[in-house]
Amino acid sequence: MIIFAETKHNNKQMNKLIAPSILAADFANLQRDIEMVNNSEADWFHIDIMDGVFVPNISFGMPVLKAISKHATKTIDVHLMIVDPDRYIKTFAELGANILTVHYEACTHLHRTIQAIKAAGMKAGVALNPHTPIAVLEDVIADLDLVCIMSVNPGFGGQSFIENTYKKVAQLKHLIEFSESNCQIEIDGGVTDQNANALVEAGADVLVAGSFVFKSENPTATIANLKAL
Repeated sequence: MIIFAETKHNNKQMNKLIAPSILAADFANLQRDIEMVNNSEADWFHIDIMDGVFVPNISFGMPVLKAISKHATKTIDVHLMIVDPDRYIKTFAELGANILTVHYEACTHLHRTIQAIKAAGMKAGVALNPHTPIAVLEDVIADLDLVCIMSVNPGFGGQSFIENTYKKVAQLKHLIEFSESNCQIEIDGGVTDQNANALVEAGADVLVAGSFVFKSENPTATIANLKAL
């Protein structure tokens, strides 16, 4: 068992990646919002796929992802909040996903799922719900490209940030360094200009921002501000 230490890390702030969450976009003007992200300082598109079973909500599915992929010019980061994600791995690769993240809680054979994602030509990510400890990733961290720490309960946008997230980020950073993994740390939920710096200082590499970006008066400027913090 690895004993985790709570440590601070002097990451360069400008190295962080910003991934606007399309779940918070205006679905009636989706192409407009996609072009906004294309032309902004954002690094990735973060796309949540929900099935109404693993989480109590349903989001867009394959046809919408296909449409987004057609217009997106940046990395497509797909976050599956679904049961039995293995059934759709090849489909998401064909639809243009560059990174495919599955939930630890939804995968009975996590190592096999990770290998299937990589075999399909995508980077492999694993997401952890707020109640799931970092220690469950000890045996797979070396195989991962991304770990997504949920800083809200998955399923709905606009929730308040869970403060325990900082501790989990520091623990995960320690595990990554201990294991000599190249895995990136992504934070999903409640990210704003009020907690972005503290998350990066704790070890985060990628910040997912949904409502904070798309509900702002000037989303392009909001993205630029997050990037420059």
